[in-house]
Amino acid sequence: MIATLEGTLASKATDHVIIALGGIGIEVFAPFSTLEKLNSERVFLFTRLVVREDSLTLFGFATAAERELFDVFLKISGIGPKLAVAILSTLSVDNIRSAVRNDRPEIISRVPGIGKKTAQKIVLELQDKVPSTLEAMPASADGDSSADVMDALTALGYSVVEAQTAIQNIPLDAPDSVEERVLIALQSLGA
Repeated sequence: MIATLEGTLASKATDHVIIALGGIGIEVFAPFSTLEKLNSERVFLFTRLVVREDSLTLFGFATAAERELFDVFLKISGIGPKLAVAILSTLSVDNIRSAVRNDRPEIISRVPGIGKKTAQKIVLELQDKVPSTLEAMPASADGDSSADVMDALTALGYSVVEAQTAIQNIPLDAPDSVEERVLIALQSLGA
């Protein structure tokens, strides 16, 4: 099993990167949040190799928590690797944790390709089968308020990806107030 990968960034596309490693170019599919962080020449990713009858596909993640959540999604019936990556591209680990902890499938249903029933199934399965996995992942202090900030930004017409990017730009020492966090996010969006 290939657990991590370190090499030189050869190219980057919208859904994958090519990492040069010892004269070989390795294609690694990754969530948008991971691809966004890959700006330097040297790259380190946590990886998961998915073996299918007709393919071997390598998926990469910026954090071990993202990889663990990817693994959890693959255990849910009807969720394949591409949909798992789409979820992680749209929502952060904290947003997913908050949605599960607070029983808010509407947060998961914001992911393109996931309807209300699938979102409810994901939240239910994550609560019943693997609560220890979600709790073991490192938490940020603003996990719950991030969901409220995302709700506010999407209500203002921003896409989930734009809202997620703005939330990631909120400084760690930002005030706890949702209103103030929304203002900071809006400033990062240039509003």
